[in-house]
Amino acid sequence: MTTTKPTGQPQAPDTTTPPGAGTAAPSADPGVGAADPGVGAAVPGVGTAVPGDAGTAASDGTATAAPGGTGTSAPAAGAAAGERPMRADALRNHAKVVAAAREVFAQDGAQTSLEAVARRAGVGIGTLYRHFPTRQALLEAVYRGEVEQLCDDAQQFLTLDPWDGFAALAERLVNYLATKQALAPELLAYVGQDSTIFQTCRGSLLRAGQPLLERAQAAHVLRADTDLAEVIQLVGGIARIQTTGPGQREHLLQITLDGLRERP
Repeated sequence: MTTTKPTGQPQAPDTTTPPGAGTAAPSADPGVGAADPGVGAAVPGVGTAVPGDAGTAASDGTATAAPGGTGTSAPAAGAAAGERPMRADALRNHAKVVAAAREVFAQDGAQTSLEAVARRAGVGIGTLYRHFPTRQALLEAVYRGEVEQLCDDAQQFLTLDPWDGFAALAERLVNYLATKQALAPELLAYVGQDSTIFQTCRGSLLRAGQPLLERAQAAHVLRADTDLAEVIQLVGGIARIQTTGPGQREHLLQITLDGLRERP
């Protein structure tokens, strides 16, 4: 804004920068400068957020960078402190993408394009990237979701009698390990075998399954000379078999369970 000087004195040119003006940052590239999955912090050294750039809200309640911003924010199902929680429609889209990715990766492999996942979920590719800015973020969400679901199921199996609860766990492990077989090699391209996500999920799995195994052994319906690690190896072998007909995995699991029963 130019200030008028008294008559007769020359006016200096106005050099004040208008509010909000500045140098535009490069356009955001999906997957570059993305937030670290699960913590909401930018990946160190990649796409640091521009101070003062609040961004714009997407139609489904997720946040994307403002025009000229340097990255895309990865929404989490539970908003971190100080972050705006996702709306109900955004949560539905998040769940739809994870469910579709689980199906597509199990069917066609984890190398399947994210466009195929978006089509299966019935959302646009932009919506997918708002929730999962990188392939790694989506893979981790699917992998973590499978483990969480298995742990929840294991708690429900405790309401069954000891043998039925253990048998239900073994069947659920076959399905889980079949999904893991599709996801793990792709995830290992991004993280190491001893990474936090693998260690955390492995620990959760063992804690969820151990009570079912111990309860069956205490009831003398499961062999006392085995442990959960051996059971996982057994059902893991079944999960890796390329099935040649309907019901083959189920049949092999029944043979395995018969061998695990304690005999009088």
